[in-house]
Amino acid sequence: MGQGSVRRVEAGDGAAIVYEVTGEGPDLVVVHGITESRRMWDPLVPRLAESHRVVAVDLRGHGESERKGPYDLATMAADVAAVAAAEGADTPDLLGHSLGGTVVTAYASAFPVRRVVNVDQPLALAAFQAQLLAVEPMLRGEAFEAVMDQIFETLKGPLGPEERERLAAIEHPEQDVVLGVWDVLFNSSVEELDGIVAETFGGIEAPYLSLHGIDPGPDYCDWLGQLISGAQCEVWADQGHYPHLVSPDRFLARVEEFLV
Repeated sequence: MGQGSVRRVEAGDGAAIVYEVTGEGPDLVVVHGITESRRMWDPLVPRLAESHRVVAVDLRGHGESERKGPYDLATMAADVAAVAAAEGADTPDLLGHSLGGTVVTAYASAFPVRRVVNVDQPLALAAFQAQLLAVEPMLRGEAFEAVMDQIFETLKGPLGPEERERLAAIEHPEQDVVLGVWDVLFNSSVEELDGIVAETFGGIEAPYLSLHGIDPGPDYCDWLGQLISGAQCEVWADQGHYPHLVSPDRFLARVEEFLV
């Protein structure tokens, strides 16, 4: 469990968003992936808090935050902005994993930020869309939990048994939340999705680091550099979807170097 101060703020639509503040220093807002919570960051927060005031957010529909739609990126980014505003974090550093990587990127496209770190979340979404469309009927039916278990089992890759057990304990796949987050992928053409990506993630001027444990493909880093000018893109081979938990020392050193 965390050692910080647990707080809550009302989002623009009244949804209660819960977050935890740990440490002192420059503001670092951290955001977890789909079905998880701020508890995902627990192994890293104490060390991050040695040099930052870490604000760990539970996205709406996750953790202790209210389960209230909609669950689109713009709404979730606005929720995180409400947290930042409540804490007086006018220009925070942002760190997001998986879904959190898209949320902090959408935030950086709409609000002032200092720097952004995206952990293993490609912004070119067409390939992921194709994978989801193949299992959409099962995700909408009684096989939902089994499909989600299968998806996350493949993502955990080289994680050790203790971390696998810890993550399993904090994962809560709620069907309405997951389908709400992925609605844009189910209901957009490839061309429409490309336009949404350009509109939602383009125009970021802050320094941007995209760090991948699963190779996003040979052309991805060049594509990202065109979408976000000056973006740094690194692939840590065979680290899986959780490189920050597989190699925490390496990850923390890289993040500290980038955030200086």
